[in-house]
Amino acid sequence: MASHDRPRVTAERTDKDLQREKRKIDEYRSLVERIETRVAEGGSEADVLDLTSDLLSRNPEYYTVWNHRRRLLLRYLEGGDTSNDASVDPNNKQASPQDYLLDDLRFLIPLLQQFPKCYWVWNYRLWILEQIERYLPRQQADSCWQRELDLVAKMLARDERNFHGWAYRRIIVDQLERLAQEAVHGEEGAGQGSRSQEEFDYTTKMIHSKLSNFSAWHYRSKLIPRILDEQEADDTARRKVLDDELDLIQNALIDPNDQSLWFYHQSLMYTIAPDCPRDSAIVLTLTNTDRVHYYEQEISRIREILEDWDDCKWVYQALLKYAAEYQTLDAGSKVYSNTDMRTWLSKLRQLDPLRSGRWDDLEKHLDLST
Repeated sequence: MASHDRPRVTAERTDKDLQREKRKIDEYRSLVERIETRVAEGGSEADVLDLTSDLLSRNPEYYTVWNHRRRLLLRYLEGGDTSNDASVDPNNKQASPQDYLLDDLRFLIPLLQQFPKCYWVWNYRLWILEQIERYLPRQQADSCWQRELDLVAKMLARDERNFHGWAYRRIIVDQLERLAQEAVHGEEGAGQGSRSQEEFDYTTKMIHSKLSNFSAWHYRSKLIPRILDEQEADDTARRKVLDDELDLIQNALIDPNDQSLWFYHQSLMYTIAPDCPRDSAIVLTLTNTDRVHYYEQEISRIREILEDWDDCKWVYQALLKYAAEYQTLDAGSKVYSNTDMRTWLSKLRQLDPLRSGRWDDLEKHLDLST
């Protein structure tokens, strides 16, 4: 019934939406059935690939169809039955492996743009690159790997926190380093193809663009020890890097509510710990006195943050975490008291009451119960 002489259109629109949705579902189910039937019948690669392209453009999460696509492509690349492959291009009765592989790379671009966090799209693209290296000339394969670095840079420019993109970038960099080393004959070129410094500079660029980028900070933490080893950095250089990184993260903590910044600070403090593995360490010659110095310095710096951010739970969590670690160093002097620690814990209870059980455990662990 109309209200105030105005026709009610909501129900009609909803009905149309439901009908439209039903048509899409019916089309989708029909497409799935056609693919399964054609695969079972052993249909031509080009025919079934076209069907899978249609379906995956609608639903890239359908991993079974990606596997169908792999098998179809491999059947052609490995010299299977290609009698019907003229359908790839009516004017070219025999498409080459290059045509199939490069077409697939192009096919994936809009999917990455529309579904940038779909694991299966990234995974399949990596598989295609591996087949390109296997079936295409070396120079052409190398160019494809290199272009991927440009592609993922554009993807991360669109969404700098896409962890799939960051993981893919690390894989591409590993492949480019491998190719560079192979080009100079294996062991003789070990380290010569390293892109660690370039990637470190890239993380700096991305961090300056947006501080809240956990993936960039994490990648940076993995690159630093490697760069120092590759450069055969001496103790002075290593200590400077640690000091510079601690200064960098302290300056970044202008907004201490950003959890990604605290994760990076924790990763730096971990490198100071006595049980830090050699391949994760920044400074290799830290004494207990050095460690005490760094903990006192960072605890004092974090306490200064409280002057402007006394309602930020991450500050109190960091203080309690580092205070507990500081105690294990048998430090002779104290930059805080048990009263301070009880105050910090009390603030955590106020700011995050839903984790009261966690704060109870922390109180017992720190022996703060009165």
